[in-house]
Amino acid sequence: MEFHAFYTGASFDAYEYLGGHLTREGAVFRTFAPSAEKISLIGAFSGWEELPMERVHDGNFWECSVPGARAGMLYKYRIYTRGGRRLDHCDPYGFYMELRPNSASILWDQSAYSFRDQGWRSRPKNWREGPLNIYELHLGSWRRKPDGGWYTYRELAEPLISYVKALGYNALEFLPLAEHPSDSSWGYQITGFFSPTSRYGTPDGLKYLVDQCHQAGLAVLLDFVPAHFAVDDYGLWNYDGTALYQYPSPDVGNSAWGSCSFMHSRGEVRSFLNSAARFWLEEYHFDGLRVDAVRNLIYWNGEPARGENQGGLQFLRAMNRGLKECCPRALLVAEDSSAYPGVTRPAEEGGLGFDLKWDLGWMHDTLSYFQAPPEERASQGGKLTFSMDYFANERYLLPLSHDEVVHGKATILQKMYGDYEGKFPQARALYLYMFAHPGKKLNFMGNELGHFREWDEGREQDWNLLDYPLHGGFLAFHRALNHLYLNAPALWRDEGEGFFTWLRRGEDGLFAFLREGGGQRLLAAFNFLDREQDLALAMNEAARLRPLMDSDSAAFGGGAQGEPEALRAERGGLRITLPPYSGRLYQVE
Repeated sequence: MEFHAFYTGASFDAYEYLGGHLTREGAVFRTFAPSAEKISLIGAFSGWEELPMERVHDGNFWECSVPGARAGMLYKYRIYTRGGRRLDHCDPYGFYMELRPNSASILWDQSAYSFRDQGWRSRPKNWREGPLNIYELHLGSWRRKPDGGWYTYRELAEPLISYVKALGYNALEFLPLAEHPSDSSWGYQITGFFSPTSRYGTPDGLKYLVDQCHQAGLAVLLDFVPAHFAVDDYGLWNYDGTALYQYPSPDVGNSAWGSCSFMHSRGEVRSFLNSAARFWLEEYHFDGLRVDAVRNLIYWNGEPARGENQGGLQFLRAMNRGLKECCPRALLVAEDSSAYPGVTRPAEEGGLGFDLKWDLGWMHDTLSYFQAPPEERASQGGKLTFSMDYFANERYLLPLSHDEVVHGKATILQKMYGDYEGKFPQARALYLYMFAHPGKKLNFMGNELGHFREWDEGREQDWNLLDYPLHGGFLAFHRALNHLYLNAPALWRDEGEGFFTWLRRGEDGLFAFLREGGGQRLLAAFNFLDREQDLALAMNEAARLRPLMDSDSAAFGGGAQGEPEALRAERGGLRITLPPYSGRLYQVE
């Protein structure tokens, strides 16, 4: 670690110096605490007796060497403040931690695990041009043991990878896996930014899971949380007796989630977060990061009326630029609900430097449309067409994420208007529309099962739903749609000018558009009302239309008898009869 870079917010390797590191003789421990009066190291290696730490370098860092210390030993820093207070803290740069409610850090050998994913890592990655279909999940509630306990990272590897591969996803995204004290925070309120949570096993177990994903051809993304941290006093809060990591004023220091907002204007904080981001990419071989709550880094507490947070903007640009230099293969995705321009423009050109941005506007408008009764949809077509008016402004990912199936919002299937049976055809049509629409894709676990129960982090998914024909058909639909997406270049190649053409823009609930790319042309046609309708389209050429996907297929629980017939479009016109709540995808030949 270069100290000037650390102080100016330009360090991406602070974890190589700070924290607990094993040596030939034992271990060396270092922490950054400029305002502390005194610090002692306590741990299993000393019988929890205090070992004094010495000020080193410029006096802002503290160090202690412990002969005989071994991997797996617990430790903490006992920090004495200038105000006379004493508090035991976990290591901000610690590589492993105890399971809550315990809070000690654990010495760990980061070099012990040997990855076998060299073939995956050596392949070039073109995130912009290739298909990206992400299965988002919370590891602790995807599946549970019969006694309700968690499976470990290693135990989950085989069943999770087999399931996701069979369903046709090509990427996984884990909700935050850094150590956190509260299960109900889902990992978004963190105490150990360099520590994979011990809920599911050891750091080597997580490395094994990522390694196995890569060997199976799956990309793996991690939800990264650089906006705020947990208020627990053994963590970063008032670490050296002062507001070292957070803003001292509660007006901006307290976040909307009841946590502490990072002070991104401070160089040491930016270096801490830069290094954490690189750590997961380098040490655990994650392929990319989904950066949480970007809006709250752009604006003070996420509120545009309070103005831009220049420290947060500077941090985002520098972090993304630096990560692209040290980890050029990394995919950087912004979870941003703002209209701030240039989120996916390169930082060198004045943008924020992300590769993709969640299109939360598309998500809100689309779900609002499908929640409306059919008689209202006839005049609300703009909710589905508006997204194409701004699509060229950024590079987008379409998310139906965990945030949309909790806190009284209802699940995706439950949001559909009408009764139980009437929700399924609408949800199938919604997903076909989503996959035909430009942008990369993300779907949260349970959505593919047709969940009616909102997500609960304390329970596994309702796998028994697959015993019911409509739910089993819904899963079969997702499997077919996912595989179609991966093999249809028109749905993900050449998303620039001329790749998308509206043919019908929602009048009477009817939509149609062309997609072109990779030498393929597709026509998507939809009827989102509750009655059969004829869709008349003007065509400028004669063509044969071969059906690729019918959301109303009996194989998916629909009412269609047999597969749709191929159509012949003559110059001047084409007519497609569409059942209620249905969509079709045709290849134009």
